[in-house]
Order: sequence, then structure tokens, then C-alpha cells
Amino acid sequence: MDLTRVSPSRLRGLCPYLRGLPRATLCHLARSFSMASRTGASGGLLSRVKQCPYMSQSIAETDCSTDTMPSGTTVGGASSSVNDMVVPHPLPKAMVEMSGGVCPVSHQRLPTSMMQKRTYATQSTLAKASMVSLNPSAAASMPAPATLEAAPYQRRTPGSGLGRLPEPPKTTDPGFDFERFYHEELKQKHDGNTYRYFNNVNRLAQRAPMGHLTENEAHEITVWCSNDYQNMSRHPRVLSAMAETLSKYGAGAGGTRNIAGHNMHVERAEEVLARLHRKDAALVFGSCYAANDATLTVLGSKLPDCVILSDASNHASMIQGIKHSGARKMIYKHNDMTDLENKLKSLPLSTPKIIAFESVYSMCGTIGPIEETIALAKKYGAITFLDEVHAVGMYGPHGAGVAEHLDWMLNATMPPGKLRGTVMDKIDIITGTLGKAYGNVGGYIAGSHRMVDLIRSYAPQFIFSTTLPPAVLTGAATAVEVLMESNHTRQLQQIRTRELKNALLDAGIPLQSNPSHIVPVLVGSAEKAKQASDLLLNQHGCYVQPINYPTVATGLERLRITPTPEHTSQHVRHLVQALQQVWDQLGLRTVQDLLDAPRDGSDVLADLFRRSQFEEDTSPLWSDAMLALPSEMITGSSSAAFHCGCSKVDMPSPSTLVA
Repeated sequence: MDLTRVSPSRLRGLCPYLRGLPRATLCHLARSFSMASRTGASGGLLSRVKQCPYMSQSIAETDCSTDTMPSGTTVGGASSSVNDMVVPHPLPKAMVEMSGGVCPVSHQRLPTSMMQKRTYATQSTLAKASMVSLNPSAAASMPAPATLEAAPYQRRTPGSGLGRLPEPPKTTDPGFDFERFYHEELKQKHDGNTYRYFNNVNRLAQRAPMGHLTENEAHEITVWCSNDYQNMSRHPRVLSAMAETLSKYGAGAGGTRNIAGHNMHVERAEEVLARLHRKDAALVFGSCYAANDATLTVLGSKLPDCVILSDASNHASMIQGIKHSGARKMIYKHNDMTDLENKLKSLPLSTPKIIAFESVYSMCGTIGPIEETIALAKKYGAITFLDEVHAVGMYGPHGAGVAEHLDWMLNATMPPGKLRGTVMDKIDIITGTLGKAYGNVGGYIAGSHRMVDLIRSYAPQFIFSTTLPPAVLTGAATAVEVLMESNHTRQLQQIRTRELKNALLDAGIPLQSNPSHIVPVLVGSAEKAKQASDLLLNQHGCYVQPINYPTVATGLERLRITPTPEHTSQHVRHLVQALQQVWDQLGLRTVQDLLDAPRDGSDVLADLFRRSQFEEDTSPLWSDAMLALPSEMITGSSSAAFHCGCSKVDMPSPSTLVA
């Protein structure tokens, strides 16, 4: 084949290894290969493709060579060597079929087993990973950062954000000029750099954490900001349960719970969730936004003279619920127990009070002081409303959240039916989501029988909403059960999070340190945060979404990164190197810049960084000892380790873990 006649774009499709090279490099290599072929020399492109395990194997077979695989290779593509060969992703099925299974470079037939085989493997020797069906190269990393070919043009749609539109024509119709009003409101968003564009990102189930932009599957990216924290959206047990339910019961529920929409699937999901949190009952909603809004609306409006005390950093769903309830609200400083107690003291003991707060605050990664809040609630006659949306599935020996995590040994070793009086038991109302760590969609509340029945009977958000589809409910319940059985993916996610946080600080990239899995990289400008996100995506193939006002305060804009169990150490190295290049390119503030900033309160970004580094307790919730705990400690565990033989993988000692 004369590779000078093949376009760089096609080369990327033909050879996965070449996808990361810029167009100019590809053209140069193609020309050098063509010239070398005519002279009998070993050309640049041939040297390059010999680094591809698939193609090098074919070339080596032709050369009767057996030295085809790098030394030090471990299970799942991880290796102990820093200079490991980068294992590419398998050829797309369509390209394999088009070429008849013959490598277009070496002209050798590609081994079927290397293209199609599915296996059970861990991605790291550092900890046991939950055993999920993986493509053999799914753990492969991106090559070192290089300037990629420009990302595919993303057509702007009404749903993704059309951008600035031309001035609307002046209307001659009588009455209010609605189009002019819409235009001016949007103009404010654009002028303040808070207008949001949505990228067309398509995550690949068999290739986590990879995805592709638009419909161009050849342009792959690494997704670094998904809330599918435990990769449950692609777990084989989840997919199998959903497929079976979908085939038997169809796509939709058929109506609201009152009209043909109540079924065994929603009952099973609610039973599993109640068991997870050790509560009397649970109630499933279409989203946790709806669950929070509905519950606070009903309680705040029904309880006589109710006062809701809300943490200043609470999610918009709770803020809306409080507003819709019409109840009096008192906002206390974020995680400030002194301020909360002072406000509680000001209220009569007989006044119904609700303390609404979160366990993991999703944009900063801070942890709510659950035990202290419970103590104050008991002292002043309040009930607690705890949002565990960004904690369920990731904390606690069964994944019930931070409240369970705080009594780890009790919850891990005692049969659930015999437990009483733990931190989780003392929380009155717990809310969570099925759309993040559990990889599906939906939200729920869990609490006493009477409280749940009150919300069921009065909340319009519940009464007038169509029930979630049977397949979704089955998939969500299955995901909850999978994560109740094993700590493998939780451990690996936390190890990868530590690794990334340490690498970022070592590279001079500032972040807000915290005890959780959230990695907030501090930028301090809405405009530059968007530019950094675009450069990471278009030049380095890393998708990280910028976070701006009103989600965070002006001046505290950031990139929010969320490692998953499927990210590898090589992925981490690639991202950190890419961020370093972007930081240099945009002249963004480094760790040293923030440390050297004035300490007079005029620099909110520097103050936040220094406070998180030196004043706040940012010790990881997952301690070294917890990361080394075998999930077999869980009573009655049917851990995947027993089914897949992964128990043979050695767990790290605490001293070997990333600090």
C-alpha cells in the first residue's frame, strides 16, 4: 500500500496508535515510509507502527521474530515501568470488516482474538478492581500529550447552545416585546461569560473512560468529568438485567404510579434502597432534583411555622424546595456549626425545624459535619435532611454514603438487622440519586414509613410524573446491589483520586484540597476556564467541563475533575501533562502564584487555596487502612472476587499507597 495516497484522517481510522498524532506528523511519516519502501530502508511510519502491539505482532510474525511484547506488562495493560509501551485501542469493527481483517500497514491478518475477545481483568496492581467485562485494551492509556488534529466541528443546536444570536427585529405588534426580552437576558449571560455550551460527548460502554465527539467515532477523547463515578452504566450485570427487562416489559412504564405505572420493578428498587440505608421505606422519583424539591416543599408547607436551616453551599434542588415550601429559611455558613447553633438557639424549642445539608459538596469536594449536625438537631429539637447524592455508591462498606462510612467497622462486620444507633440510623431523611455512582437515572428519599407516605400522598412532583421505565429501575437496583457486595471499585477510584491530586500539586496546578473524590482545579476566571476546557478537549483529547457562576462564586471558577475506577496511571500522567501545557499557554495562576498572593482578603482564589491546604482538615475519608481492607470483610458478600479469581491480586499495604 502506498501510504502517501492515504489521508491522515483515514490513517487514524486504520491504525489506533496513529490517532494521537497531528496531521503534519502523519503526512511526514507517510512520505518517509513511502520513500524508505522504495529504497529498502526502514522508514519513519514503519518504525511508528512497530510500536503498535497489534501491528508489531503481525510485522514480527513476518520477520520470524518473537520479541513483540514489552517486558513488565501486567494485567489490564498496566505496567511497573514508566516508559511502558502505550497500548492502543482495538480497531473499530467497521474498519476491520472493511479491510477483511487484514492490517493495512503490514498486510498481515489481524488475530481475531485480539480484536474481539472480552475478558475479566483489573486495571491496576494497586488494588482490586470490581470485575467487569472489559475489552482487553480498555485499560489502555492515551499517548503523551501531543497537539491533536482539530476536534470535529460541533454543530450548535438549540439544546447545546446556539451562542450569540443577532438582534431581534423591532416588533410593530402591540404589547410586550417577548423576543427582545429573551435576547437581553441571554446577552447578560454572554457578557458575563456564564453562557453554557454543551459538548456532544458520547461515552463508550466498552471503552470506559473513553468517548468520542459528535458522530465521529475516530476522534476519541478521555472523559474526565463524568458523574458515572463507579462506571456502573456499563457493568455487565446491570446491562444484562436491563436488556432482559426491556425485552420482556417494554420501554416505558405506561403512566404515573396512580395510572398503570406502579409495578414490581419500582417496588424492588424501593426495597433495595430502604435496605441500603437501613430505613423503613424509600420512594423513587424521576430525579433527585425532584426528590429534594418535593420533600422540602411538602414538609416546609405542612409543618406549622416550620423553619428550614440550610447550609450556604446547598444544591439548587434544596434551595428551590425551601423556596416552594414558603417556610421561613435561615442560611448558615458552609459547614459552620457555631453559626448553625446560634441560629438554632434563636428559635423556640417547640418550633418544627429542618436542618438541610449535604454529605459531599459536589463542586468543592468538602464533607458535611454529619455527627455534629445530628448532635445539634437532637439538642434543639430539629430533624436532619441529608443529601447523599455525591456519596452513595462511593462511601461506606456497602456504598450507602458518608453517614455509613463514619461507622465503617460496625457497618462492615455486623449483620444489618442487628445494628442500631449508628450515625446513619440517626439521620431522619436521606436523599440520593440513581444517576451518578449507580449509572442510571432517577432519585429517591429514604426515611420513616409515615414521612415517606406523606410525601407520596402530597408531592405533586411525584404524583403527576410518569414512573421511570422498568429497565431503568431494574438496572438501578442491580447497580445498588453490585456496589453493596464489593468495595473494589470504590477503593480503586480513591487511589486514582489521590494519585491525581498529588500529581497536580507536584506540577504546580492549584486545586482545592478536600477529603473526597472531587478534584476542583482552580482557575479564577470564567473566560479562562472555558478556554482551558476547550484547549484540553481540542488539543489533548481530555474532556473536563468548566464550572462558573452561579454554580460557584465569581472569582472561584474551576475545572471539575472526577477520576473513575477505569482511569489508569497513564491517563493521569497524560492529563497532568496536558494541564501543564494549557496552564503555560493561557498564563494561568500556579500553586506558587497563589502562595505568594497578598493575605489581606483581596484575593479570594488564593485565600481558598491556602485555606484548603493549611487550615482545613482534608484527610481523605478513605484512610490508608480502609483502602487496604478486603471486601470479603462484608458479611454475606458475594463479591465478584470470588467469581473472577481477582482475589489472587495482591492488595497494597498502606505504606505503598499514594499519600
